[in-house]
Amino acid sequence: MSDPHVLGEFLLLIAMAAVGVAVFERLGLPAIAGFLVMGALVGPAGLGWVSDPERVRGLAELGVVFLLFEIGLELPLERLRRLWRHALLAGGLQVAVTVGLVTLAGSALGLGVRGALVMGGLVAMSSTALVMRLLADRGEVDAPQGQLAVGILLFQDICIVPLLLSIPVLTARDAGAARDAAFAVARSVVALGIFFLVARFVLPALLDRAARLRSRDLFSLLAFLIVVGSAAIAEWIGLTLAVGAFLGGLVVSATPYAHQLFAEVLPLRGVLLGLFFTAVGMLFDPAAAVHHAAPVLAYVTGTVVLKALVVALIVAVVLRQGLRLGVVTGLALAQTGEFSFVLAAAAAAAGLLDDWLMQIFVAGSVVTLVATPFLVSVAPRLADWLAGGADRLGRAPAQRSSRMDHTVLIGLGLGNRQLVRVLQALDIPWVAVDANALSVREAIARDEPVIYGDATRRPILERLGVPHALRVVVAISDPMATRRVVRLVRQLNPNATILARTRYVMDVDALYDAGASAVLAEEFESALGLLTQTLRSTGIPEGAVARFTDQLREEGYEPMRTPQVRLDPWLVELLEQISTEWVEVPDGLAPTTLGELRVRPRTGVNVLAVDRGGHTTPNPEADFALRAGDRLLVFGGSGAVEQLRALLQAQAG
Repeated sequence: MSDPHVLGEFLLLIAMAAVGVAVFERLGLPAIAGFLVMGALVGPAGLGWVSDPERVRGLAELGVVFLLFEIGLELPLERLRRLWRHALLAGGLQVAVTVGLVTLAGSALGLGVRGALVMGGLVAMSSTALVMRLLADRGEVDAPQGQLAVGILLFQDICIVPLLLSIPVLTARDAGAARDAAFAVARSVVALGIFFLVARFVLPALLDRAARLRSRDLFSLLAFLIVVGSAAIAEWIGLTLAVGAFLGGLVVSATPYAHQLFAEVLPLRGVLLGLFFTAVGMLFDPAAAVHHAAPVLAYVTGTVVLKALVVALIVAVVLRQGLRLGVVTGLALAQTGEFSFVLAAAAAAAGLLDDWLMQIFVAGSVVTLVATPFLVSVAPRLADWLAGGADRLGRAPAQRSSRMDHTVLIGLGLGNRQLVRVLQALDIPWVAVDANALSVREAIARDEPVIYGDATRRPILERLGVPHALRVVVAISDPMATRRVVRLVRQLNPNATILARTRYVMDVDALYDAGASAVLAEEFESALGLLTQTLRSTGIPEGAVARFTDQLREEGYEPMRTPQVRLDPWLVELLEQISTEWVEVPDGLAPTTLGELRVRPRTGVNVLAVDRGGHTTPNPEADFALRAGDRLLVFGGSGAVEQLRALLQAQAG
């Protein structure tokens, strides 16, 4: 870095990467595409501001090291245990089928088996960074399509390790070389195991010692040392930088210091990863892309259609999650990923990827990345159109759904399961639908009126008897599907009470517009719970607190969403209004009557009734003797009720 020319090019790359992020973020496009476009602009085939990309690519490749360390660090083992079926089955099938089909197509087009296999690996990878960001922005990480996408992405990310290790085998030219390469890979696998075991016992102890010193600077330096050191040691024993970083992150992910390590490496990872993609973009030659316009277009079309189709069929047929969910998940994963560029760089360096094929790959990948946000936005409508008919129905008592007073439950998550218990206790007829086949089978085994299906389909709602239902409770994780269900229910039954749950308050207005009678936003319900407990602790009567919180919900949480310093006076008045309230007589109360206490003169409340052991005495006389444990139904303002509680407590001593 002592060369001022290299330093100038390095600073130029940082500046152009920043410009690319700013422009593409403003346009709502992925930042990765911005990095690639800026790199192409300043590269040798563009403006020529950076004449030799190799001089900065060595440093830029540290971005991949930090990215793989972060992937290993964030590998959610708990979530992986929950999603193992999706990760292994759906992810494994997606990678295997995609690689196989692309290899066959590439071989038929004359690429050769080695080149076709490399192209298969490139196409099989999707962009974890881009897809996770889009899902988070749309509030769909925990939706069914989000869970499926996460499982498949996890498997893809893990697959980069064997794909990189396979490069030496593919470069072997004869049987002897292939045997040597296989032995080299075997040695790498053994070294991999030794490296993992050593890191498993050394790194946690090192982190523990550093944490005890309570030095933030030391912890930051140690985080950098673990990332770079893991990569360097792995390369020294015959592995790759990326593999070492991934294993280092995977090892320390199980320690209590994983979150702090993530916070330390995240800023530097972002900068270096931006430099990496900008350096990769410098490989792009616009003239070559124009010259190979037809192959680039074929690559883009083939990648999007093939990956979307493969994922959709796996989700719909193998996992039996419905065509709509398959299409939405498939379109979210129909792009080339950041690890594809890592694999492409390694393959190109090994001579497995020709220059013209590299140009087609880079150009086509940029297009797929830029197109992904648009594909995700149109996916729900396209999925609804393609789904066409009703999903497979499960066994359910049809006579239950034909009643005129029943409740329809959309989704059988934790909230609706609790609601089922209450409905059963009150003998209120109900029927439910869920897209989780396991949950449906368990419910049917309990002889519950539950069917399997996609509630966004009108025939499913008709099967549930929605046109004749009194109320419909929608509690599913997919915000887009929730809106569609609410809209369809309102079309089928204009008079039904529709209760909808959503995770984010940004969906509240859309659900009300779709026809919901009431919307509960989890994002604010936790805040309301804290507010309710706080108001109760100040002595404000339960009825006043209930009026206050109910009004906030009826207003669609609007008073909580507006950035006002002071609360509207009319809301405060709700806490002061006169209402009825139950007040319990405390233990230790000396024998006394209502007249002796002089309740009304001293507090201003009226005692409407007294409940004693389930027996109610209305309009008690002044000589009514109170006992500990009695419950008084009183009428008065918040302050008056609080004065009564204080009076009773004082009498109890």
